[in-house]
Amino acid sequence: MKLPYSVALIGLPGSGKSTIGRHLARRLLIPFVDSDHLIEQRLGCTIREFFEREGEERFRDVEQAVIDELTQQPQCVLSTGGGSVLRSVNREHLLQRCRVVYLRSSPEEVFRRLRHDRNRPLLQVADPLQRLKDLYAARDGLYREAAHFVIDTGRPSVATLVNMIVMQLELADPQPSAQ
Repeated sequence: MKLPYSVALIGLPGSGKSTIGRHLARRLLIPFVDSDHLIEQRLGCTIREFFEREGEERFRDVEQAVIDELTQQPQCVLSTGGGSVLRSVNREHLLQRCRVVYLRSSPEEVFRRLRHDRNRPLLQVADPLQRLKDLYAARDGLYREAAHFVIDTGRPSVATLVNMIVMQLELADPQPSAQ
């Protein structure tokens, strides 16, 4: 399947965007790009360190510039940071320039995956499950607004989720033009 566009994955931190993105890119034979990794390369430090030093607003400025740049790439699978949808300009760029897949995960499901992860700045709180519930409540509508497709991650394997995404892409654009 040759795509004339990029595919962007959005969702809560820990919803599987990077893992599924790598597998999807391999399946589609296009590059995989993780916006958070690119941001860290450019900052020369971890997002957590930058967050602590400069604050979330300054981080969102850097993220916005990176999302703008990455959504203009001709063909890639883009894994975005969980908060990338907080700014309307990011949602617009994603929606207009990519096919966007919202990997919808429940806060409980994400908590099971991330409970031992110390590298996620927004989850370094006394009650990370409650924090995930709050993030979900605040962001679910924004994810839906920015998405062409919603895929519930639930319990399926990575391979099954990749198949579900490819099927959605094929159904939406059964004969993509070659570029």
